[in-house]
Amino acid sequence: MTAFGDLVLLIAAAVLLFSVAAVRWSTRLGVPTLLVYLAIGILLGESFLGIEFSDAELTRRLGTVALVLIIAEGGLTERWSRMRPVLGTSIMLATVGVVVSVGVVALFTHYLLGQDWRTALLMGAIISSTDAAAVFSVFRRLPIRPRLKSVLESESGMNDPTAVLLVILLSSPPEDAHGPWWVVVLMLIYELAAGLVIGLITGALGTWLLKRAALPSAGLYPLAAVGLMLVAYAGGAVLHASGFMAVYVAAVLLGNARLPHRQAILGFADGVAWLAQIGLFVMLGLLVSPDGLPGVVVPALVIGCVLTFVARPLSVLVAATPFGWSWRDQAFLSWAGLRGAVPIVFATIPLAQFVPNATWLFNVVFVLVVIFTLVQASTLPAAAKILGVAAPYEPTELRVETAPLERMRADLLQLDIPDGSQLANVYLDELRLPVGASVTLVLRDGSGFVPERDTRLQTNDSLLIVATDEVRDETERRLRAVSRRGRLARWFGEEGAELND
Repeated sequence: MTAFGDLVLLIAAAVLLFSVAAVRWSTRLGVPTLLVYLAIGILLGESFLGIEFSDAELTRRLGTVALVLIIAEGGLTERWSRMRPVLGTSIMLATVGVVVSVGVVALFTHYLLGQDWRTALLMGAIISSTDAAAVFSVFRRLPIRPRLKSVLESESGMNDPTAVLLVILLSSPPEDAHGPWWVVVLMLIYELAAGLVIGLITGALGTWLLKRAALPSAGLYPLAAVGLMLVAYAGGAVLHASGFMAVYVAAVLLGNARLPHRQAILGFADGVAWLAQIGLFVMLGLLVSPDGLPGVVVPALVIGCVLTFVARPLSVLVAATPFGWSWRDQAFLSWAGLRGAVPIVFATIPLAQFVPNATWLFNVVFVLVVIFTLVQASTLPAAAKILGVAAPYEPTELRVETAPLERMRADLLQLDIPDGSQLANVYLDELRLPVGASVTLVLRDGSGFVPERDTRLQTNDSLLIVATDEVRDETERRLRAVSRRGRLARWFGEEGAELND
């Protein structure tokens, strides 16, 4: 490797380590992490440290891959038991809600700011989609009702396909016109439906393969899962379907299946998603030219206010009212529609296609995302309390890792006892696990030992439990029940079901 290559590698490693450390700082300060990464990119750029980067097409391509990984991680961690009751609302927000938002923003951009209709519609399409990275990172730390959280997370995973299809269509040259409006509508329906089918097939086939593959190393399972996500996206793209939809659906199926080494898969996906976010936001910060930002602050504020106080509430009203959501819930859903990397990545599409006013669009979207993400994300805790949608603290849900013991037709479960869990101070025989399940090892303070019936469990203990296939689900339910209500869980009516609300 040349000296220049070594220097590039050193800079990249330093940026990565600084970005990882910045997560803790931004959390303490209440600043969204994505803004820190964007700031790093701007500082590295030509206006400050002098790194020149202006390749919009490369940014679009790498940004698409990053979004695939971010959406995949969100789908893998989404629980179907929480998602199912709000699926109708999420679908409406991700389709009809996006269309309503595009129309409202386009009207105001055309008549208030005097932009032509193509630019106005592009602006609406680019900023109509909420951002999965911003939503997932913010709402995993914010205690709100699980039902609201599920709507916001699933919407952010599902609304990208509708928005990106509109952006691509509007960015196409006039000679590539796709016909009358009803042809465009049919095309959108086909791409979303085909993406759904491809995601279902990929997720079902991937689940079947991972359960039966018996790979020689636990580290291969996460790689296989990420590979399946890329197959889902690429398969959708090749068949002219929505690759983003295929990725999200496949990820939800995989994330809710009883896969070997499931926690290893989720942990790896989480790390890859963080890496994708860091690389994506830093690259977007490099792409922007700070000299062009001051001149678009006023248009960005105008369009951002229209989006936040008119378009988003109207979208939520249309999408959520048929499902009986209260005005308080709708108000919070309206304020919590966070934008982030997704609109900025979408803004690179017209930039790469040399669409007129593309630079203006990119700069406006960049400023809008920075300002309104900072304002909305920092005020969400207060908004949740004012609107009465904040949830009380609950102990962290148990993380149970599974490794297959094929000859025994059993699973090896690994369980960590977190802070707040009622498993702490419970004696081993008080767990009352079903016949066919047994705690075989306890890891405490770095040392392992075989427990006795009178062993008392402690916070931060790690347990290894062997459970046969027949009692594995019952074992997990019992552990969840005791974790929530203690040794007398059943007396309190606690059966260990997964939380739905």
